[in-house]
Amino acid sequence: MGFSLMRECIIFVSSQKSKNRLYLRYFIELSYNGRDYHGWQNQPNAISVQQLVEEALSTLLKRKVAVVGAGRTDAGVHASQLFAHFDEENIIETKEFVYKLNAILPKTIVINDVFEVKPEIHARFDAISRSYLYRIALKKDVFSFNYSHYIKPKLDIEAMKIATKILFEYNDFECFSKVKTNVNTFNCTIIDAKWEVVGNELQFRITADRFLRNMVRAIVGTLLNVGTGKLKPEELHRIIKSKNRGEAGTSVPGFALYLIKVGYPEDIKL
Repeated sequence: MGFSLMRECIIFVSSQKSKNRLYLRYFIELSYNGRDYHGWQNQPNAISVQQLVEEALSTLLKRKVAVVGAGRTDAGVHASQLFAHFDEENIIETKEFVYKLNAILPKTIVINDVFEVKPEIHARFDAISRSYLYRIALKKDVFSFNYSHYIKPKLDIEAMKIATKILFEYNDFECFSKVKTNVNTFNCTIIDAKWEVVGNELQFRITADRFLRNMVRAIVGTLLNVGTGKLKPEELHRIIKSKNRGEAGTSVPGFALYLIKVGYPEDIKL
């Protein structure tokens, strides 16, 4: 029996057993401009990206659909790549499905791909890395002020790079986490972190296995304090060891933060 025919038979048999129905798991790869949204995650009194994606899926599949994202982004934060998963009883013609989803969604959200994965794969728990970009404008620009954070003082970029290297010496980043957050551990493994001048921007890129709420914005705010001379690079040791959010710098604005990549094992596709 061919694979496609066998899978159709499985779906047919499972559809006869409503209490034990077999569903196929699909991943969505999407991008969004977060300016108009209160973050990715559903909110009781504000519009989120997750809400609009679920509504579009529910319209096409003619049932209530829930999606699970690889993580959450705060209000105003953008994503050039985010993955989410949903379950569906029937086989989806993905190319046509992507076209129809994009026709429903607003121009600030785009579906880049939909593909089937192994049924046990979870968009959040199976992600092995996340990468963020923070954009700092070194020059006043009337076209980018909504998407990069303008810093007037001249920055000591070399001092910021020295301080950034200290991050690799630690795993507990409680000092960069929101105070009231429900997590079992504050441990994260930072895989890469660096500053780079690109045109009139100073860009910070960071990759880790996971991030705490507000972590990237707090790290950038703290490193900017090093750049402006408020902190010496070596003081980062004291701040991290304190595990006290009050010791770290002020969080930078969310509109200049971008989730740019979510990494998974290579064998997640069915």
